[in-house]
Amino acid sequence: MVEFDGFEELSKKLNDLAEKAESVHGTHEVPLSELLTPGFLAKHTRFLSEDELFEASGFEVKTAEDFEKIPDDEWDQFIQQNTPFATWSDMLSAAGTEWTQKKLGLEDEES
Repeated sequence: MVEFDGFEELSKKLNDLAEKAESVHGTHEVPLSELLTPGFLAKHTRFLSEDELFEASGFEVKTAEDFEKIPDDEWDQFIQQNTPFATWSDMLSAAGTEWTQKKLGLEDEES
């Protein structure tokens, strides 16, 4: 007789993954602090926090409005010089991918 313990466990994991996938489906507004985690920054930059990143940029970023005032080309140049990403958009995309993987349980929370 064949036991299906492995199948039942796999089925439970797949159902759990499906529920998590449903929770991240669609468009989300994710705070920058959830995207630019210390783990993400340590992996892709020399900075340990988003505050360090902003401080090193030479731009005063105390509010969202301050950030919006930074010329896109100058910010992209800073990102290109200090990360492996060509643009801020590329960096955010990678951070969003890691955020989604964590939410799905496909990546460690520490990453």
